[in-house]
Amino acid sequence: MSQDCLSVGVLVADHMCAPIERLPKPGELLVTDQLLLTIGGCASNAAMDLARVGVDVSVVGCVGNDAFGEYIIDALEDGGVDAGLIHRRPDVGTSATLIINVRGEDRRFIHTLGANAKLTAADIPWKEVKHSKVLYVGGFLLMPALVQEELAEVFRQAREIGVVTVLDVVLPGPGDYWHRLEKLLPHTDVFLPNTDESTVITGQADPKTQAEIFFNAGAKTVVITCGGEGTYLRSTDLKLHAEVFPFTFVGGTGAGDAFDAGYIAGLLRGLGPRDCLAWGSALGGSCVRSISATDSVFTLDQVEAYLREHKLTITNW
Repeated sequence: MSQDCLSVGVLVADHMCAPIERLPKPGELLVTDQLLLTIGGCASNAAMDLARVGVDVSVVGCVGNDAFGEYIIDALEDGGVDAGLIHRRPDVGTSATLIINVRGEDRRFIHTLGANAKLTAADIPWKEVKHSKVLYVGGFLLMPALVQEELAEVFRQAREIGVVTVLDVVLPGPGDYWHRLEKLLPHTDVFLPNTDESTVITGQADPKTQAEIFFNAGAKTVVITCGGEGTYLRSTDLKLHAEVFPFTFVGGTGAGDAFDAGYIAGLLRGLGPRDCLAWGSALGGSCVRSISATDSVFTLDQVEAYLREHKLTITNW
């Protein structure tokens, strides 16, 4: 049976607080309005958001044989995502992230790799890949067993049969990531890093320069997301800068994954790069209206209505 998208990668149980005014001092207790357990991780967030806009999507990843793993699977299924391809690992716990939101500041993360560290390219079922229109891998570089040579071969074979390959990354701190990525980019149709990640990978701070480097390394289309500064797209015939839609910011968790989902949804609808940027920007913007990664992301009816009423400013660079 065919499906629209196979979403592969990081699955996380997010533990987060509603915004606090400041970080507590050592030994101090601060009170917040909410402490939430929510679904997180690139592959699960993007899948949940895709399902919200009517995309038929399945997830491949790893969780532990524990309560948090059960929570992730249940949350995905409740969100309309096929979670039947998730691997349960009895020897390791489910990945989790502690997200600290301080009012007026970017969020802070404390993360444990957990079962995500066990995911390998062999865990990606070829039968499901070949019956998909898009193969998305989210959180690459945060999964040490998912090595580029093996994933590059999966991408190469997928592209040979017409499956669109989409890649996003997460960096666990400073490091030499270029040599863990360069063999994969020539087999990537759409590469979607943010500008902070791209600065670490390339050593260059300018998003246009970053986009050129990734494009020259072989990625067919590069989209650098820059938060409130919009996005920069580089492909064979296009150099585009998209501004942002006006949304009230509450929390940034999951916004990049929501952008990815919107861009993929545009691809699946047969839209061109400008309209894919608009879809990505609309879903990414809608995400920041809450502190969780997926709760406020537009549904299909909502994003279609929003895009009828709002036009994204896109210029050449």
